[in-house]
Amino acid sequence: METSGNFFEKVYEVAKQIPFGRVTSYGAIAKYLGTAKSARMVGWAMNASHNNADIPAHRVVNRNGLLTGKFHFDGTNLMQQLLESEGIVVKENQIQNFSAVFWDPFKELL
Repeated sequence: METSGNFFEKVYEVAKQIPFGRVTSYGAIAKYLGTAKSARMVGWAMNASHNNADIPAHRVVNRNGLLTGKFHFDGTNLMQQLLESEGIVVKENQIQNFSAVFWDPFKELL
């Protein structure tokens, strides 16, 4: 069985591929890695990545475009501010026009 460290590294490699101005979901990353039921572990990986500026954790949200990980960022609205600085519109902690900015690793990386 794979250790969480190896899984986290695989998650980070996918997250680093998310283009500027786009987002993906925890579940999409898990599915791409062949572990579709591991969306929660992807979330744990994102939470553990905040000390690494190379990992754009702010670009990973839940399947409905909600900023469920925002409480793990410094400051009250840092996650939202980072997304908005990339041109993504966020209202009431939810990405607007989510399907237009959604990046699917299956379509982009395979």
